[in-house]
Amino acid sequence: MFWLLAVPLGCLLVGSWVFCVLTVVAVRLYLAVRPPALARPEPVSILKPLHGLDEGLEQNLRTFFEQDYPSFELLFAARDAADPGLALVERLRAEYPHVPVRTYAAGEAPYPNAKVWSLSIMMREAAHDLLVMSDSDIRVTPEMLRVIAAEFQDPALGVATCPYRAVPGGSAWSVLEAAGMNNEFWGGALVARMVEGGVRFAVGPTIAARRRVLEDIGGWERLCQYLAEDFVMGQFAAERGHGVILSSYVIEHRIGTQSMRPNFAHRLRWNRSTRRSRPAGYVGQIFTNPFPIALLCSAIFPALWPALIFTVVLRLIAAAAVFHAVLRDPLCRRRPWLILAQDLLSFVFWIAGFFGNTINWRGRQYLLLSDGRFQLIQR
Repeated sequence: MFWLLAVPLGCLLVGSWVFCVLTVVAVRLYLAVRPPALARPEPVSILKPLHGLDEGLEQNLRTFFEQDYPSFELLFAARDAADPGLALVERLRAEYPHVPVRTYAAGEAPYPNAKVWSLSIMMREAAHDLLVMSDSDIRVTPEMLRVIAAEFQDPALGVATCPYRAVPGGSAWSVLEAAGMNNEFWGGALVARMVEGGVRFAVGPTIAARRRVLEDIGGWERLCQYLAEDFVMGQFAAERGHGVILSSYVIEHRIGTQSMRPNFAHRLRWNRSTRRSRPAGYVGQIFTNPFPIALLCSAIFPALWPALIFTVVLRLIAAAAVFHAVLRDPLCRRRPWLILAQDLLSFVFWIAGFFGNTINWRGRQYLLLSDGRFQLIQR
């Protein structure tokens, strides 16, 4: 009986150590790639879906109006013309009259993914080939477009994902989630980039893409079927032979204040969606939370307590490589204990993600299909 537990737990523990080492290596490889100097700044269309007044929305949007770039336009779309986010855009338009701005009321989406419906309308109206699709809870610095445009001077590049530094709101749950995003999530993404020989996915908060690449992979008519349309956008582009990268530009993802219940619902939705978008990768996520594995080993086999200490040290080193060297995140640097607490919570949600096939999103219930597509559950 001893060996029935010791062998698999030992393999999981050693595997989690290997993952920590791979994370440090993956960080070094990512940082070694820098964008070239910008020779010719091509015009850019920025597409912004809106849904109400997010926490900090005015400052988030303002940073896009203040881009230090010679030629760009801003397009905004909300479901309803009376959306307060569109009214805020009009106030900002008056402050920045030199920035071309257009707004759209998308109406009710003909399919479950309303965000994709808004993006499809804006892309149809956009004037330029290079598109930057960015959520409303994103904050940037004035040089963002310069970095992205420099990267897209590579004619083979089709899609670029901007890594993000999560900034929490006032609740403890958003603080824990931000800590997880700023080390565990991006550590896994960087390792995937390394072991898969390149990037074969995209991540939603801010994605840059060529219009012609989106059309080549089937357009929004294909992407709209998926809950994780961002992930499959990168996947489909890579499958078609287009270059996909993690950009050198790091954005701020202002995740806002969430109480326990909506935060847990969001985490569960994310895990269930990930399990269907990337099944093998989801199983492998067990190695991204070394602390719970080591804690379990030392609880069952007390003689292994030195392994627990070693795991904690190795975990914090790997986390620091991500949150400090890549994301420049002050949260985890000030409170490193959050990493261990989040490891425990994330492990619980990872297990929960294996169960259930429904999600709640913006007040509606959806059924997740086995291939990552989803559909509204009619009531």
